Amino acid sequence: MNKLIDINNLTVGYENKPNVLKDVSLTICKDDFLGIIGPNGGGKTTLLKAILGLIKPQSGSVTFYDHGQKTPFLNIGYLPQINQIDKKFPISVSEVILSGLKPSGHFFRRYASKDKQKVKGVAERLGVEQLLSRSIGELSGGQLQRVLLGRAIIDSPKLIILDEPSTYVDKLFETNFYKLLGDINKDIAIMLVSHDVGTIISLVKNIACVNQGLHYHSGSNISQEWLNNAYESCPIEILGHGALPHRVLLQHDHPDTEPHSHDEMR
Repeated sequence: MNKLIDINNLTVGYENKPNVLKDVSLTICKDDFLGIIGPNGGGKTTLLKAILGLIKPQSGSVTFYDHGQKTPFLNIGYLPQINQIDKKFPISVSEVILSGLKPSGHFFRRYASKDKQKVKGVAERLGVEQLLSRSIGELSGGQLQRVLLGRAIIDSPKLIILDEPSTYVDKLFETNFYKLLGDINKDIAIMLVSHDVGTIISLVKNIACVNQGLHYHSGSNISQEWLNNAYESCPIEILGHGALPHRVLLQHDHPDTEPHSHDEMR
């Protein structure tokens, strides 16, 4: 087993919300395709921030490995939620993908012709080569998602983290996008965060539910009982609709709130 990241007994919180994550341990391996699920507020985003070094843990550790040896950092590509992107920002598709290349020795980097050739190769792989000169404001949700994926993989990272990648993406592109991820996973480990349990199960090799703690399941053939235990107060059920399965929150009560009726989510 060639591990990339070892998370041990990680506890993370904020001033107004201590213990968002509590005593979390997780190993991510070189060829992993790990699905991360969990309820809103369960700590999924906080886990991402801890891995990316954007938040300091209260206790525990995040250790990186390269070829079996500890390393102070790991080349990680990140694809944020599409609603975090300002489409009015005056930048072209080519420039967005190019910005994924890390500076080598200099804070400000002058890109060489070989860098621009690399952009072209990534764009062809993702089917956006005809869009390279366009402004991102002209793109559809699916096109923008492919461009952001290009930015995440252009620097040949060891791992890419995708945060709710199907948000605001049309059905046809969503299916093609997930096929593309399967191809990318031949070379790069993937950590896919999504509220869509059914889709996660249809894609990933292993799965973890983050709900303050972390429930890990090797393989994606999970049971209803495992899901209920992982989600605790938010039991869920997997349903199938069309090409990709979906999930539905079963009717349940939360303390001090009104009961939720069958809240279908994609």
